[in-house]
Amino acid sequence: MAETLKKGSRVTGAAREKLAADLKRKYDSGASIRALAEETGRSYGFIHRMLSESGVALRGRGGATRGKKAAA
Repeated sequence: MAETLKKGSRVTGAAREKLAADLKRKYDSGASIRALAEETGRSYGFIHRMLSESGVALRGRGGATRGKKAAA
């Protein structure tokens, strides 16, 4: 996939739909937006936008949260 995209080139039509479907599949299987961006040579924002356009429910940022500890 990455070798077919030139950095900064526009992705439109069928190629955009194919890319969106591929990104969605990889994101749903656990890949991060940053990993997808690095793999495709595109920006974080581009990948985020493509996932949003394809209707993906984006994961939260994770990490430690503040608040009451769960009852053990």
